[in-house]
Amino acid sequence: MRKYFIAATIMTIAIFFSNCHGSKKATASAPALSYEGHIKTLIATDCSPCHIPAKGGNKKPFDSYANAKENIDEMIRRIELNPEDKGFMPFKHPKLSDSTIAVLKNWRDDGLREK
Repeated sequence: MRKYFIAATIMTIAIFFSNCHGSKKATASAPALSYEGHIKTLIATDCSPCHIPAKGGNKKPFDSYANAKENIDEMIRRIELNPEDKGFMPFKHPKLSDSTIAVLKNWRDDGLREK
């Protein structure tokens, strides 16, 4: 009887430790995107000066949370166009990277958080 108890204990410990090796990393969820933390900087970098009135822009302003939130679908539509398509943005600049476009899409899909 004692041999079975020891064998069961050893097997339990072996199973427990077999699931504790370093190749299984804990997956932490990415922090939710927000206008203040992510989008504001992206817009200032990639939409300036045209859509930033403080920098002399005279196009539809995207320099506030309300304006960016209101126009996010149109922004995404236009930056996803090909450079030769009418309405492509950023005008006279290379197409934004897929990762930059993904940030805007993820912000929209995550609920358009402000902060």
